[in-house]
Amino acid sequence: MSGAGDKDLVQRARHFATQAHGRIDQRRKYSNQPYEVHLKSVAALVAEICDDEEMIAAAWLHDTVEDTPATLEDIEREFGAEVAALVDQLTDVSRAHDGNRAARKAIDRAHLAQASPRAKTVKLADLIDNARDICKHDSRFARVYLQEMAALLEVLQEGDARMLARARKTLEKQSAKLGLAVGAMSAEPERVDASVKLPLPNPRQQRFFEIFTQALVAEDIAEPLPSFDGIQPADLVASVARQCDYGVIGLRASGHVEGYALQEDLSGGLCLDHLRRFSHSQLLDRRASLTEVVQALTRHDYCFVRLLDQVVGVIGRAQMQLPPVRMWLFGIITSYEMSLTEMIRRLPLDVWRARLSSTRLEKAEQLRQTRQAMGQHVPLLDCLQLSDKLHIMAADAQLLQQFGFDSKGKAQRVAQDIESLRNNLAHAQDIVTHDWVQIARLARRIDMLANGMSMQD
Repeated sequence: MSGAGDKDLVQRARHFATQAHGRIDQRRKYSNQPYEVHLKSVAALVAEICDDEEMIAAAWLHDTVEDTPATLEDIEREFGAEVAALVDQLTDVSRAHDGNRAARKAIDRAHLAQASPRAKTVKLADLIDNARDICKHDSRFARVYLQEMAALLEVLQEGDARMLARARKTLEKQSAKLGLAVGAMSAEPERVDASVKLPLPNPRQQRFFEIFTQALVAEDIAEPLPSFDGIQPADLVASVARQCDYGVIGLRASGHVEGYALQEDLSGGLCLDHLRRFSHSQLLDRRASLTEVVQALTRHDYCFVRLLDQVVGVIGRAQMQLPPVRMWLFGIITSYEMSLTEMIRRLPLDVWRARLSSTRLEKAEQLRQTRQAMGQHVPLLDCLQLSDKLHIMAADAQLLQQFGFDSKGKAQRVAQDIESLRNNLAHAQDIVTHDWVQIARLARRIDMLANGMSMQD
């Protein structure tokens, strides 16, 4: 289906994507340019070979669901089902606990293999721009990325032939610069792993990780999913949904919930006319971790909980405001701080002290003296504030590497995110509106820390 009928579509997509990435101050990894520079390049490459406005719009939006608070349903509401489907196909489906980088990339490659030729064309443009940028700035990681690119090209051959040829030429050119032989690259780079391994937590830390990654699960915050027979008139069910404040309902066929509908969908005809099938990324086991819930809600407005292969519960971002979730978030921030403290403790005292201002050291020393007067003998490090520890990390090259950061600026932004989230938690503020990206990033990082590793972004 061509998007040529909507001349405003591309401009709206450009504005939406630019604003979404800009609100979280997302930047290009190496140049620190606003992220829209990459989006503009990908969209321009697509526009060179076609006038399909839905494809060009998807090029602008291809990282929006993966990186910003926007969901696939937001994309559908703003740009229609076709553009949303393209963005869905372009969004990675792997999760942090799926394994190392090689394992995750294999999952995402299989997802792309099922994509439409239109989506594959946009992905080819994305690979071209990323390969140029990475090879220009990071020859070490470029060797990993180019091998992954070679594997992806094997499943993207249904994309536009001109874009495919251009991607192959880019791969050959950049590989030659690095002295790599394209023909020797494996189509299944299972041994490629750009992970940075963190020291394993001590038993006490490991136990703490387990408490806050396993104690609360999906069924603890899920709401029962109201369901209706699909043959019911949609207008009648919509009236009930409004009265009962159901944002989403399950739809039954032959006695089983086969899919769902949003309240806003239900207009005219039968409910089954508005059926949305559950996607794999929306379905969770009742014992799924809250990290898995967050990952699902990063893509979708709602995720659904299964019991004995039946969908019985629903979770939206509103449930992420509940007290158990706030307690969990406080816990994972504490877990993150514990891991950071252990990393700093391994540095010489004079090294980490040099990273702090005299004012911050004085405040920590005053707190230690107060505790000593009460009979509590603690080291100075344990009297630092979280912000102090984050500052030490951002200023120390060794800690940056251990925590998987490639720049001081990125570490500082994450530090600000963590402090913002903790402050909003402490003051009962709306954490979903203000801190969703921080929540998603922190959940992913704590998942990696629990497994003793940090993946290169």
